[in-house]
Amino acid sequence: MPSRIETLLAEARSRIVRYTPEEAAADPELLIVDIRSVDERERAAVIPWRADQTSEWRDEELAGRRLCLVCMHGHSSSLAAATLVALGVEAGDLVGGYEAWQAAQ
Repeated sequence: MPSRIETLLAEARSRIVRYTPEEAAADPELLIVDIRSVDERERAAVIPWRADQTSEWRDEELAGRRLCLVCMHGHSSSLAAATLVALGVEAGDLVGGYEAWQAAQ
């Protein structure tokens, strides 16, 4: 019997698009959003942005953009992406998180 968190993750993942690192890297229209903590980013590294980091983000800049959320292992990003989808945002996550991204490089 799956644990409650496994069930929650499975339900969340059934509602989102899940991208492999290769798919995410190859899609110039996909905006990668790193949701890892500051500590996690400092320990590992940062995935290059596809948008100007110095710009101030406004809602209209993201309107209609497909988002790919990235956490360290691919769990938190699934839950966050499912929440955004429930709010009407086109969001998915990266299978395996930053660790998978790094391994694919």
